[in-house]
Amino acid sequence: MGKDIRDGHGPRDHANPRGAEQRERALRAAWTGAAIATGLAEAIGLAAAIAPRAWLMLFDTDPAMLDAGSRYLHAVGPFYGFFGLGMALYFASQGAGQVLWALLANLARLAIATIGGWLALHSSGNLSHVFLALSGALTVFGLINATAVAGGAWFGPIRWPVLRRTYAVARDST
Repeated sequence: MGKDIRDGHGPRDHANPRGAEQRERALRAAWTGAAIATGLAEAIGLAAAIAPRAWLMLFDTDPAMLDAGSRYLHAVGPFYGFFGLGMALYFASQGAGQVLWALLANLARLAIATIGGWLALHSSGNLSHVFLALSGALTVFGLINATAVAGGAWFGPIRWPVLRRTYAVARDST
């Protein structure tokens, strides 16, 4: 019958840009998806930060909830784009079969949110400071994933085509 798709020669290899070693296609798809996710998440975050009560009042009208929720959305909403960036590249990294940096980014996000939030709450008692720690966690999550993918976590270091051509011309002329 047919070959097992796990042996590297099945139909799945042709549909998976990473599996087919189509570096440029995989990266273009990942960065396009990341740009869309970043833009959408940032638009939602900014809209929620600008008019938090309009969103929050869909759920409840309790003044304490509206106050805490508004402070959260003011502090964290503008950083939702980093979360969208991180999540898109996290899932793309799973598709590429290269999850180490994506997992490390998620662990960093968890550590910053947990430890930073705890320190902020215990040092100042101000919930707004906890929200600043959460903003930092989202930012680090997105930036680690983007830096890892851009730095070659999937395929190794990026080699710029211009440099290779220049080197080939110089090598061939000697």
